[in-house]
Amino acid sequence: MKNFAYLGSVAAAALVWAVPVLAQEADRDSGEGDPDHEYEDYKRIEDDFGPNRTVILVSAARDAAIPREDYTGSATALTADDLDRRQTRDIADVLRDVPGVAVAGVAGQTQIRLRGSEANHVLVLVDGIEVSDPFAGEFDIGTLQAEPGARLEVLRGAQSALYGPDAIGGVVAYQSASGDSLPGFAARLEGGTQGTVNGAARYGASGIGWDAALSAVVVSTDGQPNARGGTRDIGRDSYTLAGKGSVELTDTLTLRAAARFIRTEGQTNDSDFDRTSPTFGFIIDSPGTGFTNEAIYALVGARLDTLEGRWTHDLSAQIADVERETFGPFGQSSGSEGDRVKASYVSAFEITPAHRVTFAADYEVEGFRNAFAGSGGFTTRREIEQVGLVGEYRYSGEAFDLTAALRHDINDLFQDATTFRVGAGYSLTGTTRLRAAAGSGVKNPGFFELYGFVDGRFIGNAALRPEKSTGWEVGIDQGLGDNATLAVTYFDSELEGEIFTTFPPPNFIATPANRTTVSKQRGIEVSLNARLGEQFSLDAAYSYLDAEENGVEEVRRPNHIASAALTWEAPAEAASATLVVRYNGETPDVAFTDPSFVPVRVTLDDYTLVNFNARVKLTDSLAAFARVENLLGEEYEQVFSFVSPGRSAVVGVEARF
Repeated sequence: MKNFAYLGSVAAAALVWAVPVLAQEADRDSGEGDPDHEYEDYKRIEDDFGPNRTVILVSAARDAAIPREDYTGSATALTADDLDRRQTRDIADVLRDVPGVAVAGVAGQTQIRLRGSEANHVLVLVDGIEVSDPFAGEFDIGTLQAEPGARLEVLRGAQSALYGPDAIGGVVAYQSASGDSLPGFAARLEGGTQGTVNGAARYGASGIGWDAALSAVVVSTDGQPNARGGTRDIGRDSYTLAGKGSVELTDTLTLRAAARFIRTEGQTNDSDFDRTSPTFGFIIDSPGTGFTNEAIYALVGARLDTLEGRWTHDLSAQIADVERETFGPFGQSSGSEGDRVKASYVSAFEITPAHRVTFAADYEVEGFRNAFAGSGGFTTRREIEQVGLVGEYRYSGEAFDLTAALRHDINDLFQDATTFRVGAGYSLTGTTRLRAAAGSGVKNPGFFELYGFVDGRFIGNAALRPEKSTGWEVGIDQGLGDNATLAVTYFDSELEGEIFTTFPPPNFIATPANRTTVSKQRGIEVSLNARLGEQFSLDAAYSYLDAEENGVEEVRRPNHIASAALTWEAPAEAASATLVVRYNGETPDVAFTDPSFVPVRVTLDDYTLVNFNARVKLTDSLAAFARVENLLGEEYEQVFSFVSPGRSAVVGVEARF
């Protein structure tokens, strides 16, 4: 499955882009930078433990990065070192270590759910760009590969007051490293079982008033069977090329840009549609079946500081262009083209160092077209236009923090919506902080739900109305001595008008509808970060979720999820090893094993995954590493009848100059 021709074109493009940056390297001043650039504040994260740990959240406000201790909601930040210690390659994997996150992946679509929300209720940002597919309203997180120096943030709870629709469950924000935060060249190359090859290369540079970075990631694997009793390997090739940079035109005006190209080609298996077969509704080996996803994302922005930095103005524009195709033994079976154009203006005024107000305006147009007439569905282009107006107030005191945000969305297809979020935090002592937050969210129906896609198999419903959510949470952050922190949060939310798939008689053809009952989600999240002596550290998380719709458990939302990552580091970072254990409890799901196609409820078994990795420094610039995933060879399913990967192992080298 090695697509060498395509890989060559990606490498050539990377080289062409990097030449101008390399030419300027002689002028780079590595000791300087832009310490006040709020979009790069995460560079100063301190990788230590305890109540004084400083963590910067880039996505927690519209106008600036803020310290974690000033945030009034629930958030998890995984630093570049966190991802590096766990040898993270697929971002979806490390999200399993975040409280409140449930991951369910199959070939061609990996979904994440926050606090019992649907997958399309989670807003995913990559370098500040919305990356969801406008067709389905969600992002295939399985296509996001970790780059050297990247970091990750997860905000849990409704964030629609800041980011609009699509953020009922929360926000997942991926930030690649800037040229200033990780200068020089970094690369890794690894290979292992199932014909797996994973390579990444990155170059970053900066000078007085500018920085730039370019990266490329290639993943290729022959894969493993994913059908019960199947023998057909399900492989994939994935390519990512990304770049970002900024330049100070004056002391008060800064320009920035980011772009990303992702292409994934993979194999899949289909369900058995033979109603007379004993495996009807189960996944079976389906030779010649696969998919191709291709996406282009870009953002440009300008920031102006006035009144000696107290009043800031930020103007940005971004695009997303996503194409998806599936094919079978007889050729293409589906195709979609989705695009998004968004412009935003954010103005923030610092009344005093403790008081800050922000106004934001968003204009967005999403479009979609069925690109495969053979499906029998609509093939004309559809568009939805929306304007969002945001007002936010933040107060940050010595012991007390307060935030309040209000947003009004004007939509040309749906009823206008107003959402809110309020939060407060209070430090009882130097090691104990209480916090509480409440908010609302909204999710508009997607193109697929409104207009359908394949005649005779899924009929759209243009009368759908938006889903609406309200919820609250209370939590405590407790320092345990100087070397550990414990966070505990209770949350409770309700969703009205949940969109679900119904199969009305007499034809039992699938079509979406709004529920008339209320969906409820409540639960507890616990996280622990600790330094155990000089050489060991521990990160642990546990989530309990009770998600029900009219008294019936919601599917693909386990009641219990837990993880623990224990890391050992030798003095002077000469070597390290990490053991990661992840538990996923019993999970309700649906199976289409009834010939009427009416779904049958099933329960997927719980499972425990054990991963182990080690790294040894060979020189100051070169290291060797090895990793075993699913060490115990656990057999499990994340989605009914889709068998997940078994044991795999890789070895590799990495270099930084």
